[in-house]
Amino acid sequence: MRTLHEAVLDGLPVDLAPAARSQGGGAAMTGPGTTQSAVSRGQQARAGRAGSVRFAAGRALPLFVRGRGSGGVRPAFTADALRALRARHGGAPVLVRGLSGAVLVLLDRQELRQFYEAGPATAPAPALGAVPSRAAVRAVIAEEARHLTAAATLDLVRARHAVARAARRIVLGGGCDGDGGAGAEHPSCLFGRLRRRGAPEGHTPLGRSAAYAGRQEQVLRAMDAVPATLLRTLLLLAAHPAEQDAAAAEAAGSGPAEDLPRLEACVRECLRLYPAVPDLVRVTRTETEWRGVRHPAGTTVLLPAHFHQRDPEHVPAAHVFVPGRWKTPGADEDLRMAPFGHGPGRCPGDRIGLLITTALCAEVLRRRRITATRPVLDPPGPLPVALDPRGIRLTLTRR
Repeated sequence: MRTLHEAVLDGLPVDLAPAARSQGGGAAMTGPGTTQSAVSRGQQARAGRAGSVRFAAGRALPLFVRGRGSGGVRPAFTADALRALRARHGGAPVLVRGLSGAVLVLLDRQELRQFYEAGPATAPAPALGAVPSRAAVRAVIAEEARHLTAAATLDLVRARHAVARAARRIVLGGGCDGDGGAGAEHPSCLFGRLRRRGAPEGHTPLGRSAAYAGRQEQVLRAMDAVPATLLRTLLLLAAHPAEQDAAAAEAAGSGPAEDLPRLEACVRECLRLYPAVPDLVRVTRTETEWRGVRHPAGTTVLLPAHFHQRDPEHVPAAHVFVPGRWKTPGADEDLRMAPFGHGPGRCPGDRIGLLITTALCAEVLRRRRITATRPVLDPPGPLPVALDPRGIRLTLTRR
């Protein structure tokens, strides 16, 4: 019988302390051991209650749907702390306690499938699927990208402004005259205007598809994470000149309705290294079994996605920019790498988020070469754990 592990490690956030949880009315857990009542419940769990797990809506979905703007999101736990926790407890889920209550942390890839397949308890938002009028969306991006390349440098402020202009045109239609100012920095700032105006007009790229009726806010949320991902992707390409040249050649040779598989792979790899949301959090709606131990309904379960995506024990070249990994068959279904999640809880805005970010990268590279950056990355060495987009500055020169 596996025991319920409750622990606190050096390096964890300071608000964490050893957790003591009662399992369904039995005696509380006070250490690495377990009471007889918990053992009995664990043995009974083998009868097969794992399939009954249902999750409440995620509190930390990928930011292509639920953005917060700055992009400077950091994991709740350091990778060193999670590795030590996994080694100490043989990879079993560990219950820790923070200021907001106990959290069950999933440390081994064994638990990934159960987490993703359970999905949210509420019906997930339908996937946006094939983006409507790809050519029309890319035409808007091509026009607005001129603002990205008009100066010799590119930073987060300029990227946000261009993305906000594109968001207004794709969702609301019309031009952007008189829309300057601080409010233009976040697509999410358009929610109020969207509610006042109602459904998008038929001549907008979004309005051309009846399937997108009522989905405008979701598209805007999908675009909220684009500026940070755009800057990180371009920074990584600048540190890899051969990859930058290949991506620029693809962009130069593509038509408005064509895919950009090389550049899309670069964006996916950027999101593997620097996910918009590093930790996924859900709350169980029924009693749930994890590794032979039952946890009551209402248990908060944390999947440190960033940790798993950059885990050198399971992911080859985990800390290196390798876009080619996304070209291998089945890469999008690899549970170790989940920029948009998997299963019923997969981010429904992944396609439009990828399309817009990839198209923006293509327009920048078609017009400009990135010749210098801040910060300076070391391609052969491990890439930094975090890249705050507010500190990224790219120097652009004519091709």
